[in-house]
Amino acid sequence: MKFGYILLILIVFAWPLNYLYQRQLGAVSFLLLAIFFLVISLKELKKQKKAEKNDDKKPRP
Repeated sequence: MKFGYILLILIVFAWPLNYLYQRQLGAVSFLLLAIFFLVISLKELKKQKKAEKNDDKKPRP
């Protein structure tokens, strides 16, 4: 994901996460952020494996 998209998503969800934190539900907001970053890291890992797989297919002189 592009950095701009990640930043935009975090800014949009900052208010609801802060609301949960103020209502003593900080664990829920932490869980949501953890899931968000897990999804991002899985996408990046998948992209990296795909690029690595394509590198292996290229013939070496």
